[in-house]
Amino acid sequence: MHWVRRFKVRVGDDERGRRSLTGDAGPDFLCIGAHKGGTTWLYQQLDSHPDFWMPPVKELHYFDQLSRVQRAFAPRRRDERDLRFLESLKSLSARPHIDLENYAQLFEPKASLLSGDISPNYSTLSTKIIRRIIGYFPNLKIIFLARDPVERVWSHLSMEVRWRQIEPFDATDIDQVNRNLLRRGMLLRSYPSVIVARWKRYVRPERFGIYFFDDLKTNPIELRRSILNFLGADPDEPSGPLKADHNNWAGVEKLPLTDQVRSHLAHFFKKELKACAARLGGPAREWPKRYGF
Repeated sequence: MHWVRRFKVRVGDDERGRRSLTGDAGPDFLCIGAHKGGTTWLYQQLDSHPDFWMPPVKELHYFDQLSRVQRAFAPRRRDERDLRFLESLKSLSARPHIDLENYAQLFEPKASLLSGDISPNYSTLSTKIIRRIIGYFPNLKIIFLARDPVERVWSHLSMEVRWRQIEPFDATDIDQVNRNLLRRGMLLRSYPSVIVARWKRYVRPERFGIYFFDDLKTNPIELRRSILNFLGADPDEPSGPLKADHNNWAGVEKLPLTDQVRSHLAHFFKKELKACAARLGGPAREWPKRYGF
């Protein structure tokens, strides 16, 4: 599966396989998804942690849309650093091609703190773009929050209906479910084993962290600790008043999922569920058993 970019991709003269002299600027990590895998929870935990300065918008969408997106919520404007970041992002997004040097400069406000870009759409990036990113930022850490493909796609469809991103449909009608499931953009986001394999071709194993939505539901304290350790932050420092299980989207109503549709989705993703069990390990080992595979 390949994702076709709609804007020009240019390789700069100082960018061929090496990072230019940007000092300590640049992100320390990217979170590349998954959609509906807990990325909002992660942003809130890091944004409130004293070891981090996070961008004033959760999803930069730079490498997939040059940050040219309509945002559902106004960006944070807490201080001069936020304003400087937003102004630089606006200037950067006006350029017709990816500019890694000036993207790196966006993160100068972090100073000695940690910072990163949490954009789930990066799960859809092509190998060409991934290779450029990692070539320029060889020490970048990558986080992927994996979720059972059946649960993930249903949560994603529910979100799209809730936000009127797609027309409401009869969630009990398999034909209508398929019509929404088989959209290219949905499929690109629905195969975690493929996403992980594509990124792992270029990221060193010790710099690639796979975590699971299952753990967010069952043991968010330990999940938070594991991610903070991976990023080099202090897991014993609290994230301000936020508890580890704080999640704005927890309990949000989803489309009704009948046994018939659940079974249909499980068989649709049967091969992927088994691939995740074999390649991702951890809680993914239990995913096929949920559906009798």
